[in-house]
Amino acid sequence: MFQILFNIIAPVLICAGLGFYWAKSNRAFHMETVTGLVSNIGAPLLIFSTLAQLEMKLSDFLEFGLYALLSLIAFLPICFGFLKLFKLDYRDYLPALIFPNSGNMGLPLCYFAFQDEGLTLALAFFTVYAVAQFTLGVWLASGSTSISQLLKTPLIYSVVIALALRATDTQLPDWILDTTKLLGGITIPLMLMALGVSLANLSASHMKESVILSVARLAIGFAVGLSLATVFNLEGAARGVLILECTMPVAVFNYLFSLRYGRAAGQVAGTVLISTLLSFLTLPLLLLFLLS
Repeated sequence: MFQILFNIIAPVLICAGLGFYWAKSNRAFHMETVTGLVSNIGAPLLIFSTLAQLEMKLSDFLEFGLYALLSLIAFLPICFGFLKLFKLDYRDYLPALIFPNSGNMGLPLCYFAFQDEGLTLALAFFTVYAVAQFTLGVWLASGSTSISQLLKTPLIYSVVIALALRATDTQLPDWILDTTKLLGGITIPLMLMALGVSLANLSASHMKESVILSVARLAIGFAVGLSLATVFNLEGAARGVLILECTMPVAVFNYLFSLRYGRAAGQVAGTVLISTLLSFLTLPLLLLFLLS
């Protein structure tokens, strides 16, 4: 079992560690270029190629997307109440609690833990949360909706086109499938390296708030994921992916939005850093629980 856990966690730590070392050794890492490649090419084509060659039923994929949406709906009142209890501003901190790192960490972990089925389900979860982050997340941080920003997101179009192809049983030429799979393959390693670089450049300011929020993100996430998996009698990869994705640390995008809209950026940066470090400590126990 420990060998299995090591095989799952080691690639994540090594790739993120490479990014961390790269930044700490003062080598150039153009974050805007890398995140642009991932957001506009890698992630959309990873989702497209996965859906275009989907081996599970389309209905199962969409059903898991519904579970992801239900988890988000569950997070909202719980996390809002938590912030009210600690007298913390919800516009500053609610996004950090409700949006886990389902991409940079969630996708590779689900893939290494549950192979292709895990990656496919994780992509359904990631898609729902990505759409929510560019609408609800931006609204919470800025106070205004961002439909125009959502319409500029390639991920949305890749999902719509891929689902339409699946629904009509349209077969694509091998060269298109191979090209999209090749380009989509850059996503996971670049995401992990970008995560490492981001952690190297963050500082844990306002330690008290950051620790409280970090523990809350992981604890509430695990409770919501486990509750939904139990209520809907999920088993195997579906159960594991839902709980794993819900228990991920704070997404780096929350820091970027807080910085852009002036929403307690220092505290959110500390929360990203501390929750990620805590998750590295708790991951072996979480995976042991899910795989046993």
